[in-house]
Amino acid sequence: MSCKNKLKQECFNQLDEFIIGLPEKKGALISVLHKAQEIFGYLPKEIQEFVADRLELPLAKIYGVVSFYSFFTMTPKGKYPISVCMGTACFVRGSDKVLKDLEKRLGIKAGETTLDGMYSIDALRCVGACGLAPVVMVGEDVFGKDEARDIEGLLAKYK
Repeated sequence: MSCKNKLKQECFNQLDEFIIGLPEKKGALISVLHKAQEIFGYLPKEIQEFVADRLELPLAKIYGVVSFYSFFTMTPKGKYPISVCMGTACFVRGSDKVLKDLEKRLGIKAGETTLDGMYSIDALRCVGACGLAPVVMVGEDVFGKDEARDIEGLLAKYK
């Protein structure tokens, strides 16, 4: 059963089991949100309401945490989430051009997902791999230098 980008009852049950299994609910918000995003792929209002109810916290607190931390997202990501590092080393080595090429090729802007749900693009501040600049990540896969600049070749790996 895949829960990514779907709000299925079984997925809420899975999150509920995680919360019930916590030794202490107080102070567990971040770990619960990470687990929720791992299960669902994103954190829309319905999931935030569920977490608020289960942890007995105000919805505003949940929303504040989700909207503050860049790791959390309230919009669904593509099957293949693409992240382009825009840190200083990557930017100097052309990550802005890589990002523009990706946006043009996929027909979406950073922060958006393709209509078919296959790809999403995000611009990150730094991924900590400056020696590979410019860096593009597809999911957990890291691509640097010439491989990151070869948009056609990169996307061909994820069809």
